[in-house]
Amino acid sequence: MEEVEKSSGNGAAAHAFDANQAGWRQFAEAATQEAFCSSWLSLQCSQIDGVGGAVVLLGSPDEGRPFTPVAFWPDRQHDLKHLAAVAERALAERRGLILKRPSPNGNGKGPRYDVAYPIQASRRLYGVVALDLDPRPEAELDVVMRQLQWGSSWLEVLYHRNSTVIKQAPAERLQAVVDVVATTVGQERFRGAAMAFVTTLATKLACDRVSLGFLKKGAIEIVALSHSAQFGEDTNLLRAIAAAMEETLDQESSVVIPSAVERQIQVTRAHGDLARQYGNGAICSVPISDPSKFSGVVTLERPADQSFDDAAVKFCQAIVGVAGPILQMQQRDDRPLWRKLTDAGRTQLENLIGPGHSILKLSVLGAVCLLLLMTFINGDFRVTAKTVIEPATRRALSAPINGYIGEARRRAGDAVRKGQLLAKLDDRELQLERSRWRSQEEQSLKQYYEALGNRNAPQAQVLAAQIDQARAQVALIDDQLSRMQVTAPFDGVIVAGDWSQSLGAPIERGQVLFEVAPLDAYRIILQVDERNIADVNVGRRGRIVLSGFPTEPLPISVVKITPVSTASEGRNYFRVEAQLEGKTRPLQPGMEGVGKIEIDRRKLIWIWTHEVVDWLRLKLWYWLP
Repeated sequence: MEEVEKSSGNGAAAHAFDANQAGWRQFAEAATQEAFCSSWLSLQCSQIDGVGGAVVLLGSPDEGRPFTPVAFWPDRQHDLKHLAAVAERALAERRGLILKRPSPNGNGKGPRYDVAYPIQASRRLYGVVALDLDPRPEAELDVVMRQLQWGSSWLEVLYHRNSTVIKQAPAERLQAVVDVVATTVGQERFRGAAMAFVTTLATKLACDRVSLGFLKKGAIEIVALSHSAQFGEDTNLLRAIAAAMEETLDQESSVVIPSAVERQIQVTRAHGDLARQYGNGAICSVPISDPSKFSGVVTLERPADQSFDDAAVKFCQAIVGVAGPILQMQQRDDRPLWRKLTDAGRTQLENLIGPGHSILKLSVLGAVCLLLLMTFINGDFRVTAKTVIEPATRRALSAPINGYIGEARRRAGDAVRKGQLLAKLDDRELQLERSRWRSQEEQSLKQYYEALGNRNAPQAQVLAAQIDQARAQVALIDDQLSRMQVTAPFDGVIVAGDWSQSLGAPIERGQVLFEVAPLDAYRIILQVDERNIADVNVGRRGRIVLSGFPTEPLPISVVKITPVSTASEGRNYFRVEAQLEGKTRPLQPGMEGVGKIEIDRRKLIWIWTHEVVDWLRLKLWYWLP
């Protein structure tokens, strides 16, 4: 009996070992998430004694409910509804929980336990595992919880692996898109870019042929075929490809044959004809769109046994979505100038005639109305010129002798009255010289009287001459001393000269110290452009506005046209003199402003465009032979 029992025990152990091995094998070979979780739950329950039932609930990470069951133990028919409470609490609190539950039927074996542990990876909640445990000592519950904690790390590995695969796939697609776009934009001309695009795309997706076509005058024009630098325009192949592309544009969506079961119903007649005639049973056509319309199509062809799945179609759409607008832009930029102007004019004309574009229509209507007004309405034609106020006369006050500045009473900008002291020269040397000659005169006069007393006629004559010389020198010095003070010759304003910061500075005879201009006599100087000088005549009237009096136009009349031009700012200007008419407020020499000389009345359109027209005439005359 003992041997039989022992043999029975060994057979049971061997059976458990085989089941355990089968569970591990299923766990290692699991290809889906459900199979992985089912084998994992089976292994967990085999390592924990007294499990009455278990369930694994999974859902989208951190999106809350619903969390749906994906694995059961021992099977789906087992009633596990009582585990919902502990599973919900574990999900809400994100920690392992153990809840007591009375034994069914009151068998008195002690309470049962509902255990739940959340499944987390990278701090994201993916689901929960819940177990129904038989009655046992509470000390053994820690072992159960520790086993679930260790076992959940296997599910964490699953989610880390899946997330890596999910992240890696878009990165690879993005790299492929970048490679195709880089190859496209690396070409200078549109033809080269189109050929590089279709050839690179054919290589990336293992296609027999990739075609690129753009909409032109309502029909598709094939602009590039992969691995074909030259191709005819009227071949049957091009017509079949163009028909397939037009079929894609009509439906405004990608067309794929053979189509997947879940793909929406599409018209594929032209694609089917292309596949039958040229042997490529798998075709994918992706439209190229700009912000307003579909303007081109990319058609990819493969053998029938290499059909386009959803991943390949999405990849094609991503590449075309990025590279298509770039090719459109290169095609527009590669057009000749006359074509660009024609297309731009056609587009604006369509916008003007077609619906919408209210702002454009109103703008054109306003421009036409303005042009008509300018054509039929006359306006005052006036020649505009820069204006400067100059004094009618300028009196220069110069130094009478070589000397030094002794005193400066006035400077430039000061208004002065006739005879007012402006500056005074240092006269100390002249005073000393005058004293010396006065002394010599007195000495000679004394000697002269002595010679007369001695009846010495020759000596008296010599002394008389010396006396006359001394008196002449004194008279000369007195005249110079009388001119040592510089005074104003008339009422006016000092327009030049400031010696207040140069007291004691040496000056030379004839050096100009001050320039004084009268306050009641002015000349108006207008700088008239040489292109308008022919319209200006003596006697023309006009107005000037000075910067100092911007609200008070002053009437003027032209009195002189100087036949000498001066260059300024790249243009030639003639000096035109005018005079003020009527009584005006006192002005200051040097004031500037803008003057307008009235010519006559002419059409507004001529007034505003004659300068441009004259410039064009001059350039045309220059270039014509």
